[in-house]
Amino acid sequence: MTIKFAKIEKFEGVNFRCWKKKINFMLTTLKAEYVLTTPRPTEAEEGAAETIEEIRRIHKWDNNDYIYKGHILNGMSDALFDIHSEAFCTKEFWDNTKLKYITEDASGKKFLVNEFNNYKMDNSRFVTEQYNELLGIFGQFKLHHMNMDEYITMSTIIDKLPPFWKNFKHNLKHQKEELSLVQLASHIRIEESICVKESDKSKKTQRKS
Repeated sequence: MTIKFAKIEKFEGVNFRCWKKKINFMLTTLKAEYVLTTPRPTEAEEGAAETIEEIRRIHKWDNNDYIYKGHILNGMSDALFDIHSEAFCTKEFWDNTKLKYITEDASGKKFLVNEFNNYKMDNSRFVTEQYNELLGIFGQFKLHHMNMDEYITMSTIIDKLPPFWKNFKHNLKHQKEELSLVQLASHIRIEESICVKESDKSKKTQRKS
């Protein structure tokens, strides 16, 4: 079990659904998942004697609950382990964790989609810098396992190029060969280098005149 759990990437707070499936698959081998659906056996009322069988059932449930919760916590990053380690029992911990991170995953994905769709490039900053920011958002998509076709991503980024790059955008869109994101980055760097040189040349001409 220790070897199998070591192969699972530590949960860092994103893509909870995928991590949960992997953890659940591993935990079935513990045969202790009943602690999530079966309440803890009640202890005898004060003054009443408990049978050996009752004591064993309580001890078994407590032990399995501890092991089950411990394996889940060990599948989390150190930071999240510290946050959630004080949970009273597995069911309480697991229910609260699912509610928290499934909700955060959903809201996080919506935020990333809106951020990507609403991103606008402008002429006041280097386009390569803005392009890298868009790639950063695209990288967050992958962390959430939101796979977007590279051609669609590239086409969207071209549409976001600033107005000053109108001719460049037109030329790229009418190329017969499909570009990759790496090739697009190379074209943008070359075009920006040309623009910078032309701008410097124009400034020098103005100074002389």
